[in-house]
Amino acid sequence: MTSIENSIKILKNGGIGILPTDTIYGIVASALNKKAVLKVYKLRKRNPQRPFIILISSLADLNLFGIKLNAVVKKVLKKVWPGKISVILKCNSKRFKYLHRGIKTLAFRLPSKKWLRRLLKKTGPLVAPSANWEGEPPAKNIKEARKYFENRIDFYVDAGKLESLPSTLIAFDENGKVIILRRGAERISVL
Repeated sequence: MTSIENSIKILKNGGIGILPTDTIYGIVASALNKKAVLKVYKLRKRNPQRPFIILISSLADLNLFGIKLNAVVKKVLKKVWPGKISVILKCNSKRFKYLHRGIKTLAFRLPSKKWLRRLLKKTGPLVAPSANWEGEPPAKNIKEARKYFENRIDFYVDAGKLESLPSTLIAFDENGKVIILRRGAERISVL
């Protein structure tokens, strides 16, 4: 097992690891490192057309991706974050095609766990799909994660058994109205 401090160094140097997120274990890599992101696609046997959810430490991290928020969207984000809600936002930047896969949207989540936000402040945004091969059950513990990834991962951080629904996934229509795409770990009341 790797300490949090070592995992931060590894991630900043383009490494890949398994971390507990605010929902379940995720396979994580720097969202700003194209090579690391592509390696996560390969390790997860992920459909290359499907973008990953990106964990951020604050609303300000959205600026790194050229995301412009209008007042309505910003108000909703301040209500639902931090929390187990992933939000799809427009990202037209060609620079981030390796992340948005030509769909020109990215999903972001500002986790509720303070230790995770502190880690993200040091590492920068991380792609964080669930720790499993696509179509298989998410790893509930490190032993299960190791069955998927063995020694092809640079580090594992153990937080015992984790079971949760995936994050709730929302988007916005052209009028700024919230559309719930997936009901998950967090309920959304009136927005």
